[in-house]
Amino acid sequence: MTATVFSTVTAAFLASFVEVVEAFTIVLAVGLTRGWRPAFIGTGLALLVLIALVLVFGPLLALIPIAYVQFVVGVLLILFGMRWLRKAILRSTGVIALHDEEKAFAAETAALAQQASDRRANYLAGLAAFKAVLLEGIEVIFIVIAVGTTRGLTLYAGLGALAAVVVVMAIGLALHKPLSQVPENTLKFVVGLMLTSFGVFWTGEGLGAEWPGADLALLAIFAVFAIASWVILQAAHQTRAKGAVQ
Repeated sequence: MTATVFSTVTAAFLASFVEVVEAFTIVLAVGLTRGWRPAFIGTGLALLVLIALVLVFGPLLALIPIAYVQFVVGVLLILFGMRWLRKAILRSTGVIALHDEEKAFAAETAALAQQASDRRANYLAGLAAFKAVLLEGIEVIFIVIAVGTTRGLTLYAGLGALAAVVVVMAIGLALHKPLSQVPENTLKFVVGLMLTSFGVFWTGEGLGAEWPGADLALLAIFAVFAIASWVILQAAHQTRAKGAVQ
């Protein structure tokens, strides 16, 4: 049980950290360009919507048999985790560009500056903050529910996500700049491994499988995916290197 609690909190924290960093970049751009009032209003409204979603859909999960929840959540986590892994590997090999918070901040700041003459400038700025927080927040909620609900650990997952929000906000507001030094792709790679591992574990349980070692099987599943991903990453690097030489 201890291993499950630790892995649940860690997965929720790391995944939420990545999402909150991306949302914070937009909110910071709004705050520094148009003022903190539209930034806080947009963020506050998005948080209210997210809270409403949790209050509405959270209790509904309790009405569904746990085996069905484990299976559906497990499959979704596999798809979600593999998407993060795929993108992390492609970014590591240079196939697609790394996500750059400084670049995203500059682009958002430029877009807000172009709207300065518009009478709806503050409204549009608040809307940008609202959309950023809502979209990233929905992903955070999904991750929290997915990694926590199948074992009754939603509270622990929620605390992990809350800790990520507090850390990002504290660092970001202290620096007043995008958190561009965060190794975002590495975090996404690790989170992808964790979510995929959870997904396989919950899918198996939903199908009635009994994992050897119970919850400790999560560590073995994680190790298998980590080794396989590392092999794929090395092969991709070699392929790119050969292509560059030719």
